[in-house]
Amino acid sequence: MVSVGQISGAMGTYANTDPQVEELTCRKLGLEPDTASTQVIARDRHAEYIQTLALVGAALERFSTEIRNLQRTDVLEVEENFAKGQKGSSAMPHKRNPIRSERIGGLARVLRSYVVAALENCALWHERDISHSSVERMMLPDCSATLHFMLREMTEVVKGLGVYPDNMARNMNVYGGVVFSQRVLLALVESGISREDAYRIVQRNAHSAWNTDGGNFRANLEADAEVSGRLSPDQLADCFSTDLHQANLAVIWERLGI
Repeated sequence: MVSVGQISGAMGTYANTDPQVEELTCRKLGLEPDTASTQVIARDRHAEYIQTLALVGAALERFSTEIRNLQRTDVLEVEENFAKGQKGSSAMPHKRNPIRSERIGGLARVLRSYVVAALENCALWHERDISHSSVERMMLPDCSATLHFMLREMTEVVKGLGVYPDNMARNMNVYGGVVFSQRVLLALVESGISREDAYRIVQRNAHSAWNTDGGNFRANLEADAEVSGRLSPDQLADCFSTDLHQANLAVIWERLGI
């Protein structure tokens, strides 16, 4: 987004100001003269800025929401740093609430609320009234400071994030590894049966594990004649390997510059 300025008079026609004054002043300030201004610069530029801040906030909220979900007691794959003496719930002393991630998610809503105000500022009576001014005096510093705070909060979250690989492995293998159902489905299709039949077989065994106390998807498959008649023990074991899921992680790290 190009930074612009204007000194073009009350109506933008340079009636009392030479255009060179605008050009020289903008150059000294590191700006470009606005292509066609009125008394004010069109507020679509300001709206674009606010929308950009809101989008950055939405990305931070996306990360923070995932962290909050992964910190649930029954998941606990990652966890915000919890300092000694810090309190979680006032009623439940065992809780370790992800307060920074919750704060980021809440403030992202504040940023989005300003987008409407920024867009409403675009239409001005005769393209020159100052109804936008009162909004911008609050909106621009508030949005900028809020996003700055959110970025600092997320930085602290990432710096102190606890990661629990053992819990990740536990969750992936819950009910005997039902999350690997797609691999089993594709292996059965490759063995020569229709996708519909393969889906029926896999779904039956997965739901049986899910609906049974202590159910085990992999054990169900090993005991299913329709599966053992198509897949060898080694082929079935390959379906439950995490190697494929991790094989291309280096590509992602490289894209992220890690």
